[in-house]
Amino acid sequence: MTGEPVRLRRLATADAGFAAALTALLHWDITESSSVNDAAAGIIAQVRADGPAALLALTAQYDGWTAARVEDLVLTGDDFAAAFDGLASEQRDSLQQAHDRVARYHEAQRQGGFEIDDEFGNRLGQRVTPMDRVGVYVPGGQAAYPSTVLMTAVPARVAGVPEIIMTVPTPGGARNPLVLAAAHLAGVTGGYAVGGAQAIAALAFGCGPVPKVDKIVGPGGAFVAAAKRQVYGQVGIDAIAGPSEILIIADDSADPRWLALDLFSQAEHDAAAQAVLVTADPAVADAVLAQIQVLLPQQPRAELIRRSLTDRGAVIVCADLAEAIEIANRVAPEHLQLAVREPRSWLPALRHAGAIFLGVYSAEVMGDYVAGPSHVLPTFGTARFSSPLGVYDFEKRSSVIELTASGADVLGRLSATIADGEGLHAHAAAARARIAGYDQNQEP
Repeated sequence: MTGEPVRLRRLATADAGFAAALTALLHWDITESSSVNDAAAGIIAQVRADGPAALLALTAQYDGWTAARVEDLVLTGDDFAAAFDGLASEQRDSLQQAHDRVARYHEAQRQGGFEIDDEFGNRLGQRVTPMDRVGVYVPGGQAAYPSTVLMTAVPARVAGVPEIIMTVPTPGGARNPLVLAAAHLAGVTGGYAVGGAQAIAALAFGCGPVPKVDKIVGPGGAFVAAAKRQVYGQVGIDAIAGPSEILIIADDSADPRWLALDLFSQAEHDAAAQAVLVTADPAVADAVLAQIQVLLPQQPRAELIRRSLTDRGAVIVCADLAEAIEIANRVAPEHLQLAVREPRSWLPALRHAGAIFLGVYSAEVMGDYVAGPSHVLPTFGTARFSSPLGVYDFEKRSSVIELTASGADVLGRLSATIADGEGLHAHAAAARARIAGYDQNQEP
């Protein structure tokens, strides 16, 4: 199987059936299967009913190791610091620099409140305050993701959240030192070696030593996504994350080898991940397809990449770059690379993308780890109405209204008229009570 060529679908916008073919390519059912939903609901119910005993049983069942007591699941600040101190100097330095870049970027996202005074002397404003406690879910079933710790916890810390709780699965009981070290740098205040839907349930409702949080963020597999959907309302969530996506728009200024590797970088996440190349130059399409065949056998995760590219990947040949941009806006990809000459000139035409990478040197992989913006991004077209995870996801906004006597006199009359029109007469009465002379039974 390893030596077989990748059968990557090739589409052209000039083909009569292109629109339907693109729709079929992009199709992804955002809802989980009934079996996944039912299993997640059962796990949530088990955690709520059995408490810490459920966390122990589910950890043994899904992570393959048995904790003697629930306290064995606890990860402390000392664990985080020891892991950081135990890293090789190159790993420690790389994590530190990644952290510093992520922190610097998100510091620029901070926004204060505001106050305005209207013509009646009323003062109106907005206060911005952080959440009290948030949970960050860090995947760990197929690989370890210290980068996700930084990309979720650092924006929360910059927002001023005082308690940041991390949950992470530990298959076989192994605690990944890079994940723990990243938690140390990011300011995680507590953690638990718990994964899957049971971690989401514990964070949403509280369970033994795991405290109830205000919001849960971070990517995960199908069971995590189903659990997040089911606890939403009891607790806030960032989004329902789907498989990773990349769409690359390229011209002949880009190295075909680089482009093939960029496609691989997303395809190796998951067989359901989607990697798509769009170009107006058929020769670029041919060159990238050739590089895919040459380079794939060298990849340790070659079979996973092959499945992803075969099932959900594509090369699309279009008329020109303007049409390529239209396709990008239609797809609204999680990651969009503009590997073209003068990429910034096309930026104003782009309306929908989670993260945009300008130029041949701006590989998406840099965004995964060290560029600065969070790599937690909207997937399966939700970039049409959603944004990357940021400081604003960990803040709340409260309106502040301070009226003067003269302002209440004016606004009370307006409010009473509208309230009467809605048939809400107590509303109208409460408004008229603030009108000068109303309490003396004088006609306002």
